[in-house]
Amino acid sequence: MSDIIPMTRDGYNKIKAEADRLDNEEMPKILKRLAEARAEGDLKENAEYHGARESQGMMQAKINQLRGKLSRAQIMDPSKMPQDEVAFGATVVVKDLDYDDEEEYTLVGAGEEDYDTGKILITSPVGQGLLGKKVGDKVEIEVPRGTLKFEILSINYG
Repeated sequence: MSDIIPMTRDGYNKIKAEADRLDNEEMPKILKRLAEARAEGDLKENAEYHGARESQGMMQAKINQLRGKLSRAQIMDPSKMPQDEVAFGATVVVKDLDYDDEEEYTLVGAGEEDYDTGKILITSPVGQGLLGKKVGDKVEIEVPRGTLKFEILSINYG
């Protein structure tokens, strides 16, 4: 898992803020619940204690996952990307050749994805399939539900 995770400074800050919030606000609440449950006595049959321990483990795993992303982050500057081909930060308008409709995707890094608004991870299958392509290129991208066929109509940055 030493893969580099491309992201903008904003995406990095968003993930860092979430990890800090979980570590400094949520984890102390769980530890307090754990201490209160421990004070009730017999731990073997104490459901509150076991529930708090499980919550602690899940919270720590989430914090570790976020910190792992941060440790593998590579801050990208979309303004330094080649402007004539699809790269990090590009907003790409494609024509779906099977359904004859247009779709728009913005290639973003971890912490900035929002699939409802077309912001997709650059590391996703669609993001990887579009990477390096130019206006007019036709691409076929393998995804879990089959093969997507697109023609690149435009590439914009900013």
